[in-house]
Amino acid sequence: MAQTKPALAVPEKESTPSDVSLETRREIMDRRRQDRRRQIDPTTCERDYSDGEIEFMRAMDDYKRKSGRPFPTWSEVLEVVMSLGYRKVADPSIMEWRTFGDHTGSL
Repeated sequence: MAQTKPALAVPEKESTPSDVSLETRREIMDRRRQDRRRQIDPTTCERDYSDGEIEFMRAMDDYKRKSGRPFPTWSEVLEVVMSLGYRKVADPSIMEWRTFGDHTGSL
C-alpha cells in the first residue's frame, strides 16, 4: 500500500462585515478626496468658484482625461472654451483682472 501525504488545508481569508465596511468607507473617502482635489485651485487654495468657473474646470478636466494630455496647449484650451459655447462677439477691450479676494471683475 502506498502512503500519500494528506493535503494541507490552506485557510481561506474570510471577509467579515467590518472588513467590507472599512474597505467601502476607504473607497468613498478616496472618491471624495479626488472630487475635492479637482475643484481646488492650487494657486489660491480654497475659494468659492462661480458656476462658469466650475463648468470650465470640469470641461478642462474631462478634456485632459479623454485626450490623455495632462498639459493641454493654448489651442486645445481655446477648443474647450469654444466647445462650451463661448464666441468672440465684440471688439477687444481692456481686461479687468480679478485678484484674490477681489470679486468686482466679471467672467
